[in-house]
Amino acid sequence: MNIPENCKYSNDHEYVRVDGNAGIIGITDYAQSQLGDIIFFDCTKEVGSEVKQGEVIGSIEAVKTVAELFSPVSGKLIEVNAEVNNAPALVNEDPYGRGWLVKIEIADPSELNTLMDAASYKNYIESLSH
Repeated sequence: MNIPENCKYSNDHEYVRVDGNAGIIGITDYAQSQLGDIIFFDCTKEVGSEVKQGEVIGSIEAVKTVAELFSPVSGKLIEVNAEVNNAPALVNEDPYGRGWLVKIEIADPSELNTLMDAASYKNYIESLSH
């Protein structure tokens, strides 16, 4: 299971990787493995709109299910990954790289402290399978 050290993680299996004042957000390797083959991502927010931590910002459709994407941080939506719209399988192949979903300009960096680090997220996943 790939759990990069340079990300923070939510209980809903989203990650955020901080890049300057932006947060690059996607679903974790664990989440994509649970969902199976991703066939569609729909961001339900417009670029430029404000989002709150924990708010639904889109949905991820897999062959057998649909999952909601929750924002792990509050801020302004600044970009949606157009490459994933054309090739949703990138989320399965490279969830932390080319398969990222949205970028948010982080409004309150202290919210990052409410998220799990890599070690805590690994323990969280292990607790789910027992």
